Amino acid sequence: MSNDFLISGIQQTGVGCEDFAASWRWYIDMFGMDVRILEDDTVAERMLPYTGGKAQKRHACIAVNLQGGGGFEIWQYSERKPVPCPFEVAAGDLGVFAAKIKSRDVASYHKELSAKYKDISPLCTAPDGSQTFMVRDPWGNHFKVVEDNYIFIDQGKLGGGIVGSMIGCSDIEKSTKLYRDLLGYDQMVYDQTGSFDDLGFMAGGDGRFRRVLLRESSRRRGAFAPLYGPGSIELVQALDRQPRKTFEGRYWGDPGFIQICFDVTNMRALEQRANELGYPFTVDSCKDNGHFDMGEASGHFTYIEDPDGTLIEFVEAHKLTIMKHPHITIDMLKRDREKAFPKLFFRLMALNKVKL
Repeated sequence: MSNDFLISGIQQTGVGCEDFAASWRWYIDMFGMDVRILEDDTVAERMLPYTGGKAQKRHACIAVNLQGGGGFEIWQYSERKPVPCPFEVAAGDLGVFAAKIKSRDVASYHKELSAKYKDISPLCTAPDGSQTFMVRDPWGNHFKVVEDNYIFIDQGKLGGGIVGSMIGCSDIEKSTKLYRDLLGYDQMVYDQTGSFDDLGFMAGGDGRFRRVLLRESSRRRGAFAPLYGPGSIELVQALDRQPRKTFEGRYWGDPGFIQICFDVTNMRALEQRANELGYPFTVDSCKDNGHFDMGEASGHFTYIEDPDGTLIEFVEAHKLTIMKHPHITIDMLKRDREKAFPKLFFRLMALNKVKL
């Protein structure tokens, strides 16, 4: 393999919760996150910088919607009582303050979700002129539904998976360099300052903001890239108030959006580039270049922090379980890492679909 690294897309956004089963049921019902990629009930031993210096037992899963987009990592402490955010997260607060969900027909999806759930904003217009709306889940997390016509495997659903995040920052110029130069979001879609109707559903959303939407200019490569599809990062800076850190005084894994995670190939080359840019790994699961076992999968995960402390995770898959019965696994290190998986593999994964 060359010394270059690949970032294949947004693998998942982590959502800490207080009731794992209830949260997953809700995300299946509302967003179709019904295909289990993996589920694990073990101890998080490598996250000590963010878990009070103590290994913590937890129950977590990664679930996806095969229409396309990244998944959810639904995460709950098993023995420690989760600590919710002590304040209402506001637009522009530092961290991931809203996750973006894709839809091929935003107006119809709004009608579908509004028929079964009430905590939803009216349809409105995003800064790029597209239709959008927000959903606030029962635990106070905000999801922004955005227009995206890319379909990976048509499941007959109006909505898909995660295609981006809204990330609060204190210095938008400084943050842009990280997301552009390391993560590859090198195309600026808009850079607008003012008040915005599509933020009005959130606390503080009637204020003044600077918003920068970044996308990748070229198609991502890698085994899972076709599943993830195109993505974006939106940086939001509050201009008329002092934003708060959404996880200040709390642990990674507590309720809220705990990280945004990217699928990568060649972790050590990525580390070199991250160091050059001034963003060293704060967590490294495989300092000895071995494998980290995650039950149904193994691999290598690392973390960095953006300029405001937002956690960014990188995961390099080494082994994946496609089916349990019969047991079918794939050694990722023995295949062409740039070659996309055929859709057949994802259709087999769909046999792990979770029903309400």
